[in-house]
Amino acid sequence: MAEETTRITIRLPRQDVEFAKAYAKAHGLSMTEVIARHLRQLRSLERHSPSAELEAITGLLPPELDAEQANRDHLVEKHGK
Repeated sequence: MAEETTRITIRLPRQDVEFAKAYAKAHGLSMTEVIARHLRQLRSLERHSPSAELEAITGLLPPELDAEQANRDHLVEKHGK
């Protein structure tokens, strides 16, 4: 059974439309299929985004920090070894 579709009109910069048309032609696709594939990809990325907990802690350590050395230093201080 075919999926129900709806017609829309969108306004894009001319260079974006020209690029999309050329891309579609080069890959044997319609403009509808190019846009539909991109939207499916965006939907997929939404489902696979990192959890809120991971997002909250990502980037808390400065990039110049040697985490392994910091952990060793912590263990030496904690255990005296």
